[in-house]
Amino acid sequence: MSDAKNPFEAMMAQAQDMAKALNPALESFSPTGAFKDFEALWPTMPKDVMEMMFGNTVNKGGLDAKTRLLLTLAGLTMQGAQADSAVRQTVRHALEAGAKKQEIVETIGQTSVFAGIPAMTRALELAQEVMDAKGDDET
Repeated sequence: MSDAKNPFEAMMAQAQDMAKALNPALESFSPTGAFKDFEALWPTMPKDVMEMMFGNTVNKGGLDAKTRLLLTLAGLTMQGAQADSAVRQTVRHALEAGAKKQEIVETIGQTSVFAGIPAMTRALELAQEVMDAKGDDET
């Protein structure tokens, strides 16, 4: 293990050493440099699984998965839409949970008053990538 100067550096060095031991190819892996590849590690969950985990299965009469994901998308936009992977994944999951493209656009647009036009524009660009890849024209 490398000689670390503080506890955080020691923890990071230990994690890197462990990753190298498990898979030498991980030595050069950087999730910040390969977000698109990193996203592929987490596929879109089926709607039934989302309802079970995030929807109203546990909280009867509570928010469904679609609503929770639209709220998550609003929050990510409010943070400046800086987490590209998180925005794209949330849009993919929202579509899978039954959100219409128009609902996604409206959710992001609603935040412009609070988050600003640049954050809204960035979130819309990321959402459009996902919606274009989905291919259908359902609104």
